[in-house]
Amino acid sequence: MVSVEKVYETFIRNGVDFFTGVPDSLLKNICAYITDNAPCEKHIIAANEGAAVGIASGYYMASGKLPVVYMQNSGLGNTVNPLLSLADEKVYSLPMILMIGWRGEPGTKDEPQHKKQGEVTLELLSAMKIPFIILDSDEVEALAQIHETVVAAKETSIPHAIIIRKDTFGKYKLQNEATNEYPLSREEAMKLVVDHLSDDDIVVSTTGKLSRELFEYREVKGQGHEKDFLTVGSMGHSSSIALGLALNRPERNVYCFDGDGAFIMHMGTMSNIGHLSLRNYRHIVFNNGAHESVGGQPTLGFNLDIPAISRACGYSYAITVSEEKEIVQAVNHIQAIDGPTLIEIKVRINSRDDLGRPTTTPIENKESFMKFVNGVSK
Repeated sequence: MVSVEKVYETFIRNGVDFFTGVPDSLLKNICAYITDNAPCEKHIIAANEGAAVGIASGYYMASGKLPVVYMQNSGLGNTVNPLLSLADEKVYSLPMILMIGWRGEPGTKDEPQHKKQGEVTLELLSAMKIPFIILDSDEVEALAQIHETVVAAKETSIPHAIIIRKDTFGKYKLQNEATNEYPLSREEAMKLVVDHLSDDDIVVSTTGKLSRELFEYREVKGQGHEKDFLTVGSMGHSSSIALGLALNRPERNVYCFDGDGAFIMHMGTMSNIGHLSLRNYRHIVFNNGAHESVGGQPTLGFNLDIPAISRACGYSYAITVSEEKEIVQAVNHIQAIDGPTLIEIKVRINSRDDLGRPTTTPIENKESFMKFVNGVSK
């Protein structure tokens, strides 16, 4: 394994001291080390990966120094436009190091949402003509690779990528871990909401642990899973999926179970939701102020006035709650008024070590969900 401390020191020795990106489970150890050791103005956790490329581009033009953009390979899609239309050598020729976690690497076991992205990651970089290396698991070789990649990026003035396989980095635990004192966990708050839904309500649940918790709660209650669309990939797009459903099923309440990181990632969708004045749209944001599913790095969730943003976008009602009684009252209240409505539930960072994963495939989830949405009996 490769020491994350030595990786960070290698970047610093080579004049690379600015980091931005979106946390990834394969990069959680290096991301944690950067979070603990880089000055706050030298480390920006971006709203999404494309935004991180933009931040890095601005940094390079202002400083003349090479930045690092880190991401999971599933976020590579968010970077295609700025990499090709901004940073590419045929446009502005902006150098940067892309540090990419390789989820779904062929031949390794991974979740279904990572399989296709894992298969095409190297091909996608090749198609974009971005030079890349796969970081070696031998520490001496890996540090030499990083040095050579930095030199090449500076000399050619184009983006270069470093691909990180599973278990490449040694362990490192985030020292300045985000914490809060809210009384309920996300799972406890989610159960309260589910317990007060109607039988014909439609749920779209966001990427990460929230969907896994929802799946397990339906199992505990002895219910099926047809009412819930589990957005196992495509982070930040659950609100858009719910929008498409709400438009076409105006007689049914559609609930988007969102997370703070996902909410921030593609917040622009709120402008469409508000503009369309969808009376049946119910937006529930479970805000713990952290990217908990991929290492616990902080988000800006607690720095935002989410209800005020919602109302400014045209939502008819928005409120922040954290106590059990408040949550139940808020859920009951929005069922009696026209939307779009939003409930921000502030929750503590806490999830079970034994949390499982859905036992149904994405295709099975989609097919049963579509039957439920379209009123087809089992």
